[in-house]
Amino acid sequence: MTLPIASPMKDHAYLLPGQGDNGRVGVLLIHGLTGTPNEMRLIARGLQKQGFTVFALQLAGHCGDVDDLLATGWRDWMNSTREGARHLAAHTDRIIAVGLSMGALLALGLAEEKTPKLAGVIALSTTFRHDGWSMPFYTRFSFLLPLCRALGIGAKRVFFEMPPYGIKDEAIRARIVAQMQSGDSAQAGLPGNPWWSIGELQALARHVRRRLPLIEVPCLAIHARHDDVAALSNAQDIKDRVHKAPVELVVLDDSYHMVTIDRERRRVIACVTDFADRIARQHQTATEAAA
Repeated sequence: MTLPIASPMKDHAYLLPGQGDNGRVGVLLIHGLTGTPNEMRLIARGLQKQGFTVFALQLAGHCGDVDDLLATGWRDWMNSTREGARHLAAHTDRIIAVGLSMGALLALGLAEEKTPKLAGVIALSTTFRHDGWSMPFYTRFSFLLPLCRALGIGAKRVFFEMPPYGIKDEAIRARIVAQMQSGDSAQAGLPGNPWWSIGELQALARHVRRRLPLIEVPCLAIHARHDDVAALSNAQDIKDRVHKAPVELVVLDDSYHMVTIDRERRRVIACVTDFADRIARQHQTATEAAA
């Protein structure tokens, strides 16, 4: 099956057509803040090998420079996610939203909005709070950043990422850092997070977290025990606050924040494809029962 390239397809988004029964299930991949669709490519390939139709979107303001990002906010990123879901739903019977870091918040947001055809959510390294072990002490005051933007303070200030950059595997880390520092943000994202953009993430986090009890589709949360950016308690929030649907929590012991590319990436891919396969089988069983 092939899908037409429509408006949600931007320069660095990509669509991998599926096949067979699984091809009728679309998987929407959502990258993180200052990230790129490229950070979801290994998962995309793993899903396509199992026959699923995959669309990795590009969030508004991303894959460009800092000014491009600062021209957008969390509502723009949510709109990008809605557009991607609508595009995928137009050509598949069911969709599953998979998000990394801030992308996990956007995926959960789709579930809270009762997005048509959404059958499940996979939240990878969910980031409601920047409270991982490598975060400097002043990040605990990040709740003030939305106020900074409202007052026009710190427009050009950037929080630059520091070692280990969310990656435990040293060889992979070196390669990703070289890409970040090359100036090609489409490959590995920007090397830093603008204050105002972090403030927008904080606003998104508050919006999504308080609405978690509205979720009614199965959720899979995958999180590293030693996540350097967002502590494991971020994933536990999903398990504790989603009551109307089952929530599975998978804890990784040999990865940091970027679980899609770190040491346990094969386990992550296996968990994601297994979850998607169960959603596909449930849909097929329901369809056969209704026939």
